[in-house]
Amino acid sequence: MVLVAGLVTLGETTIGVGLVLPGETVLIAAAMAVPDVPAAVLVTGVVAVAAACGDSIGYAIGRRFGPRLRESRIIGRMGRDAWDDAARTLRRWGPWAVLGARFLPVVRTMTPAAAGASGLPLRRFLPAVALGATVWSAVHVTAGFLLREAAEQFEKAFGIAGWAVLGVVVVAGAVGWRVRRRRAQARRGAGVDAAQAGAGRDAA
Repeated sequence: MVLVAGLVTLGETTIGVGLVLPGETVLIAAAMAVPDVPAAVLVTGVVAVAAACGDSIGYAIGRRFGPRLRESRIIGRMGRDAWDDAARTLRRWGPWAVLGARFLPVVRTMTPAAAGASGLPLRRFLPAVALGATVWSAVHVTAGFLLREAAEQFEKAFGIAGWAVLGVVVVAGAVGWRVRRRRAQARRGAGVDAAQAGAGRDAA
């Protein structure tokens, strides 16, 4: 599981792969499988190194291709708006943006390459990456490790019936979240259409 968590994290933080592999989910699942605190520390270290390496690969790609990377097929598939947001944040906050992006799934994948393309110096990029990767890894490994202990206590207290009830609650919550998200997207789409229609009437 340690190797799997490291490989998934490396891929998840490398441009072009980050929207496919759910890094936090895999990391928490791997942490739930560790037997003790030393093993959790090992997972934290391996994942932090893998995350920093993935970010460094993204940075190298950005340095190699520069701003024209924005027009590539990979960025087009991942979302040029997300790339532009990452670039604006980098211009404003510099290495602090790299540090903060570590905790934002989509932006995390874009930011290292955007940092390289924007010319952020490597000496400012690496410390932010190292700190962000370490904190991110420690937070999620700790969460997974604590969840394992909580799950064991839950099973002792409630057994299989308790897990069944919890599963129903989780599924219901996920369905409700998806419904709300689709409704919000529909409202935003209607607002955009109305604005475009208004602009068309003004132009006419």
